[in-house]
Amino acid sequence: MTYKESFIKFMVDSGVLKFGEFTLKSGRLAPYFINAGNYKTGAQLAKLGEFYAECIKENGLQPETLFGPAYKGIPLAVSACTALYNKFGTDVNYCFDRKEVKDHGEGGMFVGKTLEDGEKVVIIEDVMTSGKALREVLPKLMGAAKVNIEGMIITVDRMEKGLTSDKSAVQEVYDEFGVKVYSIVNINDIIDALEKDIIPGKEYVEKMKEYRKVYGVG
Repeated sequence: MTYKESFIKFMVDSGVLKFGEFTLKSGRLAPYFINAGNYKTGAQLAKLGEFYAECIKENGLQPETLFGPAYKGIPLAVSACTALYNKFGTDVNYCFDRKEVKDHGEGGMFVGKTLEDGEKVVIIEDVMTSGKALREVLPKLMGAAKVNIEGMIITVDRMEKGLTSDKSAVQEVYDEFGVKVYSIVNINDIIDALEKDIIPGKEYVEKMKEYRKVYGVG
């Protein structure tokens, strides 16, 4: 299996990717659901970090620092940072933001690497629905230093229209901020995995394709 196929199987085995009938926050009725909150063990987190590391390497990114937006991005950035070193011998920094500025001790908005002008940063997140997380952290990052945002890594690109435009969240944040979003897999990869029997659920292929026809982009 490719690392993308292995990741899709890993999501299913972890109870993160499920098929059926789900009402999303958007109100859309979808034949699949992704719940990244189901990653909860050390083994899962270690494996997840390896997939992020693979994606970083595959896309030729050369970050100096991985940034994990609080709160969900924090363990993801740490696991990806560790995997880059263990799997590829690449030692990079990591940092994350606080929701509230600390007013005692060392103080400040960030924990981990102190950002510097020109520093190459890759943001690590789980999924992107609206781009809200990126809109919140970009002013913080640029307020700390004139960093170079090399990109953002997410687990799955749903390749789905937003509620207010015909562009996906991934396309919108690129148009708005010039930040390229890379995903470990996208919805087409998941459909391919179903068709190849890499994961169970072949009976949902047609529903997945129908959903793509109605809401899909790209």
